[in-house]
Amino acid sequence: MSSARRDDLIDAIGSTIMRWQDATQAFDEAVGAKLELGSTERHCLSFLHEGPKTAGAIAETVALTPAAVTAMIDRLEMRGLVERRRSAEDRRQVQVVLTDMAMTAAMKFYGPIAKEGAALLESMPTADLEVIKRFFDKALAMQQRQTDRIRAMAGQKPRARQWRGKL
Repeated sequence: MSSARRDDLIDAIGSTIMRWQDATQAFDEAVGAKLELGSTERHCLSFLHEGPKTAGAIAETVALTPAAVTAMIDRLEMRGLVERRRSAEDRRQVQVVLTDMAMTAAMKFYGPIAKEGAALLESMPTADLEVIKRFFDKALAMQQRQTDRIRAMAGQKPRARQWRGKL
């Protein structure tokens, strides 16, 4: 492959990634509008999709103060989207979990895109999937480093984890 062709391909991939990020954000905002959820609430619910979390872990992930997270959890609980439960391992600890209502809402909006995405990936050769996985692992690590760099400039604490999933 010529150097010019390689440069064009790298530019095209960069452009496609930016359009994909914009399309993903637009999709998430459309879901948020339908469910009357702000971006921080969606971020919280996405984090909880991985399993029960403490309010402290949520605060760190969504970059809010503990008081603001408590208020957000209260709002989500009043809407029937989350519940507070005592931890099975440590009864002193309270964890926040998604309700069946939240899971149903997630499947209504994100189920079709997950199904179509899975079909797309199923249609690809294993070697291509390995390249894509390797690229995304490296791209996610880079994105986190750059986010931490910008937060450090503003005096913010870096996040302890990557945000995965959608809601």
